[in-house]
Parts: sequence; structure tokens; C-alpha cells
Amino acid sequence: MSLRRRIEKSKFLAGWLAALAGVYLAFCQRSTKWKVEGLDDLKTALAEGPILLVMWHERSIMGALHWPVDTAPLSSLYASSPIGRISGALQRRVGLQPMEMARKKSNRAASRMILKRVREGVSIGMTGDGPLGPALQVQDAPLDWARTTGMPVFCYAFGTTRGRRLNSWDQMLVPRLFGRGAYVFRQLDAKVARKMSDDALEALREDLRGTLDEVVQRADQLAQARA
Repeated sequence: MSLRRRIEKSKFLAGWLAALAGVYLAFCQRSTKWKVEGLDDLKTALAEGPILLVMWHERSIMGALHWPVDTAPLSSLYASSPIGRISGALQRRVGLQPMEMARKKSNRAASRMILKRVREGVSIGMTGDGPLGPALQVQDAPLDWARTTGMPVFCYAFGTTRGRRLNSWDQMLVPRLFGRGAYVFRQLDAKVARKMSDDALEALREDLRGTLDEVVQRADQLAQARA
């Protein structure tokens, strides 16, 4: 059996690999000189209630370590793919409340659980381009959840001067040790209504894509700046 299939079937193996990844990423977190932008705005919003956190898949690997766990809980969504299983196990290790989303089966039960957690004050985190892409294209899920829950939407990204790209569909960015880095939170300015016309929904999709791209560019810019 391939490693991929073993990870998909075994939560224990995913947890073991997540432990290794967690040690490495925690070391990256401690050894990187981070600049932070927008965290105070995020905490101010969290004082009023839960939010929807959206990020590009390629910039998601450090999100669990950058979320203010001491301020508010976050329930993040992950796929049953190998990288998704490892991501979910890693999120549990840092105190988040991940939920596995089926790739082929109905997610109705998981959706009900998400809404229950939102009512309990738990924020929701997800990738804008989903677990399978296409990369850097906003899928329907974040738009649907923003409309269904009515929560404020924040976008997140991190950047680093020392990183490598994985050979994956999204070319995920993984930090290396002893670099300079930055992470950014920014609220989406666009108005979100429960009922929207097709044109308004596509405009919202474009606004979200633009904001996600902007936070990536800003994180990279801050990371590269020496001052």
C-alpha cells in the first residue's frame, strides 16, 4: 500500500507525521523574525463574535501557528487527502478544532456541526481555493459560508525570506529556519448578504480573490523589508 493510501486510512500515521511537521514548524516559528499586521483588528472583531478566516492553500501551512488561540477558538476545515489529514492533526496539536470534510460524500452532517460551532462562538477557517484547487481561484465554499453565517470575513497570508515550494498542485510554501517573515490579517471590505444576485456573487468572488492576493503581496513585502 502506498504512503498516500496509508495516511488516508490511518489517523495514527497522520498524527505521527503531524508531530514531526509540528516540531519543525514550531522551530521555524521560533527561529523566524516575524512582523505582524492586522492582528489587533482581528482581535477587535473577535471580541464581537466569530469570524470566517480565508487563505490561499499555498499560504496555509503556518495559519494554525499564527491564529490567536488565547483570544478565540477556531474550527478549521481540512480534506481527507494525505496533506489534509496531516494538516488536521497538526491543527489539533496547536489547540484548534479541525473538521474533516469528505471529498466525495455529502458534507451535510459536517455543515450542521459547523453551524452549531458558529452559534457557540467558534470562528471558521478555510482555504479560498479549496483542498484540490484550481490554485488561486476562489471556490464557492467560502462565499456560501460567508452568506450563510453572516460572519465578518478576514483574509490571512504569511511570507518568508527562506522557504521552499512543494511539488504539489498549489506549490505550497513551506518556511525554512532562521529567516525573516511576516503574516497579515485583513478584513474583507465587501458587503455580504444572504441573498445575492449572480452578478453580485461574482463581484464578491472577485473582491475576495483580490483581498487574498493583496495580503500575500503585503506579507511578502513586509518579510523582505529589513527595517
